[in-house]
Amino acid sequence: MTAALALVLLVLVYALTLASVDPWDLAIGAALAAGVLVWARRALFTADATGARVVLRRVVHFPLFALAVAREVVVGTWHVALAVVGLRPLSRPGIVAIPIGDRTPSGVAAFALALTLSPGEVLVDVDWRREVMLVHLIDASDPAAARDRHERFYRRYQRGVFP
Repeated sequence: MTAALALVLLVLVYALTLASVDPWDLAIGAALAAGVLVWARRALFTADATGARVVLRRVVHFPLFALAVAREVVVGTWHVALAVVGLRPLSRPGIVAIPIGDRTPSGVAAFALALTLSPGEVLVDVDWRREVMLVHLIDASDPAAARDRHERFYRRYQRGVFP
């Protein structure tokens, strides 16, 4: 019953997105929803209570993570804009090694995406052997502060969604 309800809800979202209840659109939506449910069945329909708790924890923590990423985008845009118009000189751009720490490979990927959305920082490479992520910063004058800032972001916002 849970899978059928999920299928109906996904088709409803698809129909609302298209603003159409044409039978062909609903059929395509049902096919896409079925594909998503088959792909995500382990995470969504686990009999294990731990799996359900993990999904619930991620859903609960995601809005705060999204707001934190949006804040980083605004702050990064402001810093880059100040540098572009010449109000803040580019004193020391460079690459800083950020420890991977507790991040899983999917957590590193989420970190890279969130980081790259914010202007002024971009993930250059991941050195799995040294367990560091190499990040280019528009202001790398204080590498320790950059490492601390990214570690705080991970612990406070990202770990609950993308460990």
